[in-house]
This record gives sequence, C-alpha cells and structure tokens, in this order.
Amino acid sequence: MPHTFRAPVDADLPTLLALNNDHALELSELTTEEFRELLKVAWRTRVADDLSAMVIAFDQDTARISQNFDWFKARYPRFAYVDRVVVAPSARGQGLARALYEDVIAAARAEGQTLLCAEVNLDPPNPASDALHTSMGFAPVGSAALAGRNKSVRYYVRPL
Repeated sequence: MPHTFRAPVDADLPTLLALNNDHALELSELTTEEFRELLKVAWRTRVADDLSAMVIAFDQDTARISQNFDWFKARYPRFAYVDRVVVAPSARGQGLARALYEDVIAAARAEGQTLLCAEVNLDPPNPASDALHTSMGFAPVGSAALAGRNKSVRYYVRPL
C-alpha cells in the first residue's frame, strides 16, 4: 500500500515538534517558535497521516539562514534541499523516509528543479541515513564542521 502524505495543520505542531526534538542529535532541537518559523518558510512540508514521519524541504529562494542550507546556496543556483526528514522508531522499516523523499522529488521536478540536496551527520555518524541517501542516488560533494556545535556533516546531491 503506497504511503500518503499531507501538509501539516496547527493541531499537528506539538506532536511534530516532539518528533523533531526526540531526534535532536540528528536534526537539532527547536523551540516551538523556531519550529513554527521553519514550517512557515519551508518550500514543502509533508507529514504522515498518523504524524509518525515528516519532511521539511526548502528551495533556493527560501528565506532561511543556516550553515548547511547556505553551503548549498553558495554552490548551486537552483535546487531543492531536504532540511530534515524524520521517522518515529515505531514506524521505521516501512519505507516512509524513502517515500517522503520521493514526494519531495516529484514536487521538485514539477517545478523544474534539476538537483536535490541534503546533508547527513558524519560525527556523530548516521549510517542508516548514509545508506538511504546512497541507495537513492545521492553522491557526496563536501563536508563541514558545524559552527558552535560538536557535529560535522557530509553534503549530498542527486540529479533529478
């Protein structure tokens, strides 16, 4: 059965914020206001109906300052960028992350985008995410230590 996703509504925000913050090591913890702002500026946000998974993506015109997003903006004139994708532990192994990526890919292609960008933690490592990105045709294009954080990331791109 294919997965279906929808845009979040206000009533979803507490559950989605908890999902994000439960995975702060991979994603970065946000306050309610920071999360609201992220959703407001996002180019595309989709959630599973039961709120067990979500994706937040930007395009090159998103009004957002972030070291990772800025890295891509400095190198590519036009792109879609997956800022975060997260799946609750109870929903893993069902293909939700891949399906959320496919949703973003379809939306990006519909807008004429030709490149999808993402990053994955190098330190602390996230081998499951590395494996997903590799299996979906992403190639590493760089890495960076994150300013003010004990974390480094690998940058990935894939043609659309």
